[in-house]
Amino acid sequence: MSAFDDIRDYVAIPRVLSLKLSPDGSRLISAVQSLNPDGKSYGTALWAIPVDGEPYRLTRSAKGESAAEFTDAGDVLFTSARPDPTVKDATDEVPALWLLPRSGGEARQVAARPGGIGAFRTVGDVVVFASDVLTGEEAAEEERRKARKDAGISAILHESYPVRYWDHDLGPGRTRLFAAKLGGDRLEDVRDLTPDPGEALRDVTFALTPDGATVVATWRTFLPGGELRVDLVAIDVATGERRTLFTDEGHDFGGPLAISPDGTRVACVRERLGGIDVPVRNELWIGDLATGEARGYAPDLFPMDVEWAPDSSAVYLVADHQGRRPIFRVPLDGEVARLTQDDAAYLGLNPSADGRFVYALHSAVDRAPGPARIDTATGEITDLPSPAPRPEVPGTLTEISATADDGTTIRGWLVLPEGASAANPAPFLLWIHGGPVASWNDWQWRWQSWIMAQHGYAVLLPDPCLSTGYGQEMIDRGWGDWGPRTLADLDAIVDVAVARDDIDGERIGAMGGSYGGYMANWIAGHSDRYKALVTHAALWNLDQFAGTTDAAMYWQREFGEPGSERYTKLSPHHGLGDITTPMLVIHGDKDYRVPIGEALRLWWDLQRSDVESKFLYFPDENHWILKPGNAVAWYETVLAFLAQHVLGQEWKRPDSVA
Repeated sequence: MSAFDDIRDYVAIPRVLSLKLSPDGSRLISAVQSLNPDGKSYGTALWAIPVDGEPYRLTRSAKGESAAEFTDAGDVLFTSARPDPTVKDATDEVPALWLLPRSGGEARQVAARPGGIGAFRTVGDVVVFASDVLTGEEAAEEERRKARKDAGISAILHESYPVRYWDHDLGPGRTRLFAAKLGGDRLEDVRDLTPDPGEALRDVTFALTPDGATVVATWRTFLPGGELRVDLVAIDVATGERRTLFTDEGHDFGGPLAISPDGTRVACVRERLGGIDVPVRNELWIGDLATGEARGYAPDLFPMDVEWAPDSSAVYLVADHQGRRPIFRVPLDGEVARLTQDDAAYLGLNPSADGRFVYALHSAVDRAPGPARIDTATGEITDLPSPAPRPEVPGTLTEISATADDGTTIRGWLVLPEGASAANPAPFLLWIHGGPVASWNDWQWRWQSWIMAQHGYAVLLPDPCLSTGYGQEMIDRGWGDWGPRTLADLDAIVDVAVARDDIDGERIGAMGGSYGGYMANWIAGHSDRYKALVTHAALWNLDQFAGTTDAAMYWQREFGEPGSERYTKLSPHHGLGDITTPMLVIHGDKDYRVPIGEALRLWWDLQRSDVESKFLYFPDENHWILKPGNAVAWYETVLAFLAQHVLGQEWKRPDSVA
């Protein structure tokens, strides 16, 4: 029986989230997500994966564990909100830092903060961690937090933009970096490295030099008009002295971020800020830690993960490429070489100290993530035993391509259900990715095409304009031309797909989320070829969206000021009068990237226009719909809607929705 037969079985599949290699190269640590005993939420636990043995579970707390890092001694540091057993009646609600000895025994709490401990890095006996801190006297912070809670105060006074991010409010605390030393039962000599950062360290990415003397971190600089720029700074761990390492008026610098083993260079991502006529561009940026002199490497590869080779002569880079996400070796002097030649997607790079191997998470559209070892000399890939066995997919994956009207090749993955043939053609579903600067090349826990295949659909996962992995030109050709250019690309590859004799070209639907939802809305007003459209977390009225999203500055760089020409040209709501296709609208109330107002406005407009439609609303979800029960309701409602309008079956309301 397939894990895709029952969606409840699917959402219960454990998920490998991360990978870290021990200093001696003998084992890996992974955070694995699985259903909690109540079946209503997910929890995480740490697993050990010996490089020559079977995985075993390390932690079992009810609160879960994450963000594991090895110390030089081989102990494991991690964060968890589990109660401290040494404190009577402890009711910890925020993550603290814990240490699990390599020699065995119980984990012990080594550091805690009133605002919790977030990301951390460790080298030698130095630990640097991020924590949320209220403005004011630090010694009284715990009391001030308690007083605020007891008084029922939730108000936050902002003096800069933004005020929220993805699914959570920002503030009232601000992120700071702290340094400490490992020793004894607790971290010692805890010092505030950034006592007055304002909002500069919000969503910070940072790394620690091999000698533990310097932290390299992102640093936000706020500009007039709600704009901001992200620089890269170096902070002295001993003194807190800060100097700017990389800054550029037209660029942001950020993660993935890595410092060379010899401590002389920094590798990061430099992102060109978009404009009306300037498309975004990401590149690998490597610079001298002492002087700040730097340049770009590996043009046209958008870095997704970066780690240095142990001899500091090259970096290993993960980047989207032609519907895959290979590992590349980028030497400081020489040509970029592709290390992995398969169809997989890689993340979580961990080069071994001897340089022989790179360990990484290995996945693909038809393959759930798991650990693998890659030989750096030959590129040979060896899958390691995984703490979460991969499910068998119910069908086959094939690659197709088409030529767009401007001569550009548009490629995509076609998921075919078992039994699809000329004698039994499968109904067809177009699934448009979000982003829009993204690619279909990896396993998807939330946008799972194999659930649709289990129910008989052939699913096309295309990479139209604005997709990554096809060079800068693919992004340039869609910049500022979202709807028309993307629709032309989609039409070209859909024509190729539905011309196949194993696909039923009459029973077709389309769906997408985020930018894919925008395109579903655009298709609704500009095409009648589909029998049904599913639009999730979708942009509808661009003028309204541009001022209410959590990152308005990003979108207004491309669209211009609200009310300008591009809003009129590209906003799907102007096509309302031409919509005839039944639509399923889906949105979560806690979505701050595409605020719920987009769905409410779309739903009202559809009601006024008498378009056949339904609205699946999640009061407690964000952009993604993450809770297990809600995910089941999402899939069941989508399948019921498609069955009604694509397959011509009678509408059957799922039991999972009210």
